[in-house]
Amino acid sequence: MKLIKVGAGVVNQTPLDWEGNFQRIVGAIEQARAQGVSLLCLPELCISGYGCEDAFFAPNTFRQSLKYLLALRPHTRGMVVSVGLPLLVQNKAFNCACLLVDGNIAGFVAKKFLAGNGIHYEPRWFTPWTQEGYTTVRIEGKDYKVGDIYFRVGDIKIGFEICEDAWVANRPGRQLYLHGIDVILNPSASHFAFGKLEVRKRFILDGSRAFGVTYVYSNLLGNEAGRAIYDGGGIIACNGQLIAVGERLTFDDYNVTPAVIDVELSRLAQVQMQTQFAVDKDFGHVVEVDFNFPDIRPEAWHPQEAGWEHSPFLKEEEFARAMMLGLFDYMRKSRSRGFVISLSGGADSSAISVLCRMLIDEGIRQLGLDGFKQKLSYFQAIQDCQTADEIAQKMITVAYQATRNSSETTRRAAEELAKAIHAKYHYLDVDAIIQQYIDLISRSIGRPLNWEQDDLTLQNIQARGRAPSIWMLANLKNALLLATSNRSEAAVGYATMDGDTAGGLSPIAGIDKAYLRRWLRWMETEGLGGRYRLPALRYVNEQQPTAELRPPDSKQTDEADLMPYEVLDDIEEAAIRDKRAPVDCYRLLKEKYPQYDAATIKEWVKKFFRLWCRNQWKRERYAPSFHLDDANLDPKTWCRFPILSGGFEVELRALDEME
Repeated sequence: MKLIKVGAGVVNQTPLDWEGNFQRIVGAIEQARAQGVSLLCLPELCISGYGCEDAFFAPNTFRQSLKYLLALRPHTRGMVVSVGLPLLVQNKAFNCACLLVDGNIAGFVAKKFLAGNGIHYEPRWFTPWTQEGYTTVRIEGKDYKVGDIYFRVGDIKIGFEICEDAWVANRPGRQLYLHGIDVILNPSASHFAFGKLEVRKRFILDGSRAFGVTYVYSNLLGNEAGRAIYDGGGIIACNGQLIAVGERLTFDDYNVTPAVIDVELSRLAQVQMQTQFAVDKDFGHVVEVDFNFPDIRPEAWHPQEAGWEHSPFLKEEEFARAMMLGLFDYMRKSRSRGFVISLSGGADSSAISVLCRMLIDEGIRQLGLDGFKQKLSYFQAIQDCQTADEIAQKMITVAYQATRNSSETTRRAAEELAKAIHAKYHYLDVDAIIQQYIDLISRSIGRPLNWEQDDLTLQNIQARGRAPSIWMLANLKNALLLATSNRSEAAVGYATMDGDTAGGLSPIAGIDKAYLRRWLRWMETEGLGGRYRLPALRYVNEQQPTAELRPPDSKQTDEADLMPYEVLDDIEEAAIRDKRAPVDCYRLLKEKYPQYDAATIKEWVKKFFRLWCRNQWKRERYAPSFHLDDANLDPKTWCRFPILSGGFEVELRALDEME
């Protein structure tokens, strides 16, 4: 047997946080050392942070990355460690993995396939390595190979696939296999999305089986730069078998998933394949480094995934855990002192409030009370708290802002929920302020405003009139104001700019309303991990969603204003995600919803397209939102659309002409 202990390290980094990133990398290396790991893979661009955006154009980013790479060398004595960083070579920027061996730089592998879809814009900053072979880069007077290379460390061959490299058909592992590679390292920055873990496992397991290798996958963890949430979850596979898997979406600064592998097993698999081989002149170059891997004992493989990973409510669990981690990291990295929410008693603000409370409980469960407070050491108000409830009182501030159109139903829902989560609750009657605005404009235009002529104006002033007071509470607390708009509303502009969109972060702007309502019902009856449920949510879940901006006798509901949320979300998926024309959307909906007549479905499709086009300017102004699936509408990082357009008028006429 040829036994080696390998490790997949995850780290929670922040772009351009040079000292913090360095310390967390060192922490991961030391944890791996304590576990007896000899070969450690750390994530893509972990030195600089992945989400540096146009700071990747700045020479200082490359200087600092190299400086901290050099500072890492002594920490890798007796180990083999890969770290990710941006590297300038021949006046081009490359996304590289550096292999450090026993305190020295062995060389650099450059990423071949750059991620340029969805939230990824790597081709803007980096050059893909398209050449076979290598060049050199001079560091401290010494030349190191960089490019399309692999390593022979002692008698172990190590190659790389860097994140996107493994997601493409012509993945580098195909060539690495021809050279008898023993271990493929995959340093990644793979953001969380619903159901994405299964896709990841597939390319890891398929790669390890097809190439006859041990495959070590590492990933970033947490809300790194504001929008993307990384779920961590290191994975190790050997010859198509999962042998180790790390827990995802944790509150750790770093974590290492180890496993003992037998290199002879992967070599045996390659012998039995009896396929092609290559010589070094056909492929880059091998970098040879002397290193003695220590003699170790075999260890049994017991890949244990967290229980929630196999829940029948996996999407609900993933949503809760991704949102909790995203909110927690956003708050602490922005050094905000808690959260402020305008709690209307409806689904959106209630879901956000619940998530803010849950992150306290889950954070304490994972880190312990002292560990949780230590990660928020700047937040002095919670340092003397002894319970989660006490922390919630200091960290979560909610306000129900009533007007004459507010109902007892929503007021009670807000109060009961605030009580259940132990938030600091304020009841603010803003009706007099709203009426002052209405009277001011009425006098100015020489007539009283009325619902028959001025419906939209009167609705919007109520939403906008609530913004100043909730901003004041956020300012007083030095806290993060959370906007409450969801993706369904963003698609059609069913939100008041400078009103319910007010906030520094819009955490659920990537989540559709229909799903959010299902999640709230799940939280009422089932709960996170089957243990954390909130019966008080029944006061929210019993209601039909309503803005409560018209007089009570109008019986206003969101779906009466728009269309059923399920229908709206299906049109959005077909029209925006799948780029289908109005006629195609109509055909799809007609088949899916036979209970509605054709004329009604046509009107809904027309309404969606027209509202979508009119309201791009609103989506441009939304506060940053989290990316949780592949249907985000954020124009800055996902779904671009012109602010001014022809409005699909030709296409909508074609829809009118259909039978």
